[in-house]
Amino acid sequence: MLCIKDLSTDPYFNIAADEYVMKNFTEDCFMLWRNEPSIIVGKHQNTLAEINVDYVRENKIKVVRRITGGGAVFHDLGNLNFTFIRNSEEGAQVDFRKFTRPILDVLLTMGINAKFEGRNDLTIDGKKFSGNAEHVWRNRTLHHGTLLFSSVMTDLSAALKVNPLKFTDKAVKSVRSRVTNISEHLKEKMDVIEFRDRIMKQIMLMYPDSKMYSYTEEDIAGINKLKDEKFSQWEWNFGYSPKYDFEKMIRTEGGSVEFHLNVEKGVIKDIKIYGDFFHKHDIETIEKSLVGINHDYDSIMENLSHFSFNEYFKNIRVDEFVQGMF
Repeated sequence: MLCIKDLSTDPYFNIAADEYVMKNFTEDCFMLWRNEPSIIVGKHQNTLAEINVDYVRENKIKVVRRITGGGAVFHDLGNLNFTFIRNSEEGAQVDFRKFTRPILDVLLTMGINAKFEGRNDLTIDGKKFSGNAEHVWRNRTLHHGTLLFSSVMTDLSAALKVNPLKFTDKAVKSVRSRVTNISEHLKEKMDVIEFRDRIMKQIMLMYPDSKMYSYTEEDIAGINKLKDEKFSQWEWNFGYSPKYDFEKMIRTEGGSVEFHLNVEKGVIKDIKIYGDFFHKHDIETIEKSLVGINHDYDSIMENLSHFSFNEYFKNIRVDEFVQGMF
């Protein structure tokens, strides 16, 4: 087994690395990696329905869609991620317990009584510290999971706090759980880097054929190509979302504004705007201009910059208007 300690903290790179290693290596692999503050959404989720858009934009948090299913998770440098990529026989490829067992065994050596619960969670005293997801490609199974070690829980909560009533869709919804950090349960004090190294050491002891591996220049170039062409692109991270309807009402100095959007593949297909605001010009011009625009803050702001906005929505700031569409 190749054991890879990925030192990058770029979430676009790290999510791309999972797919690259799965499809370009033939050996079994184990990887440990961390991301700077980011939200990683499941392959089949409606991204905007899983994130607090204002908080994400204000704090410059990257949002990345992964190739596995499951719910959205918040990553920061206090969260350690692990990936197993194994060659498996047909019919024995999806097995959450098999892939999480080594992690539980490592934690038991540290005196932590962690358990596998539900569909894909690891818990301590009933509180979740790890969510897991899997993807099968040919005879290769990719299993990855989070290990909350010393994450900032207030950031986690704020980044994923979204009003579910705004969206009507068929996308897979995340289920929020009570969570805990592993560091709160350790009998000996250590930081996340020491914890990472302890995990790697224990995994290498468990698998006698294991050896450390560092990405070659060719690997890094291949991962960056995948990152640039797919995982850092709006079309994948937001546009891949299932079709959805969006409704929201905001109150402003210029009156109330109510938005009704129909969005498909991240693009606004239809929009109606209602409210008790005053206007000089017919707002249908604004509505028509927004059809075909990405349901994306910057794209909508750019589109509206071509209008004398106050003549369509008197005493309403364009930024608060656009924020109302998320």
